[in-house]
Amino acid sequence: MCTRRVCGLRCQLRFYWSYTGRCHANIGCSWFLSGVGLLSIPYALSEGGWLSLALLLVVAAACCYTGLLLQRCMDASPAVRGYPDIGALAFGRGGRLAASAFLYAELYLVAIGFLILEGDNLDKLFPGTSISLGLGRGGDGGGAATLVVSGKQLFVVLVALVILPTTWLRSLGVLAYVSASGVLASAVVVVCVLWTAVADGVGFRAKGRMLNVSGLPTALGLYTFCYCGHAIFPTLCNSMKEKKRFSRVSSCALFSWSWPQSV
Repeated sequence: MCTRRVCGLRCQLRFYWSYTGRCHANIGCSWFLSGVGLLSIPYALSEGGWLSLALLLVVAAACCYTGLLLQRCMDASPAVRGYPDIGALAFGRGGRLAASAFLYAELYLVAIGFLILEGDNLDKLFPGTSISLGLGRGGDGGGAATLVVSGKQLFVVLVALVILPTTWLRSLGVLAYVSASGVLASAVVVVCVLWTAVADGVGFRAKGRMLNVSGLPTALGLYTFCYCGHAIFPTLCNSMKEKKRFSRVSSCALFSWSWPQSV
């Protein structure tokens, strides 16, 4: 499932950037980063406090620097197209296997993280939702056995069933249009937050905590999760019309996204 999602993501990147320049690549890269941050940063702030935003900028700087290192690795050989090729160039066949294992493990765990996130949010939107499944008659002449699925587990299963058919598409380029709906979803999240603050009387006067040391590990993990799109940087570089400008694209995209999110 994750392998086909990666292929679909590559098709989307080529769709956006094969014949475009730095501006379009910058916008597209920001799209990939924005959606996750909009959902996770508020909780990260509630856990780590306002001063934990410094960690967001540290993570952004680390991702920007590693992006520059990736470009240098890809410039070393025209045969380098992604992380497995970089591993093979540096450490041979073992490096390719190790890089592939870490890459696909990351993509798998990110997908699991999104399923958990969806289940948690839908459970808050529709509390108390449950489904009872009949499993036939019980033993010793007892009544029918039932399985009750409710809460987060129910919504995780439902979301997985909705997403699963997208992995069966013959043309993975269609996933580009499916993924574009994420841009609309990010805009809807912003509108909903503003509406809650302005129309529902919540306002913008909440102070929060300046620093919560015990919550910093959680905040750091959430800030790092904001940059899970870092895995598509090699594909982005290969898909650009002028690959030499990738360093500027990665720097502009990461920091132009980080500062507005911090504000």
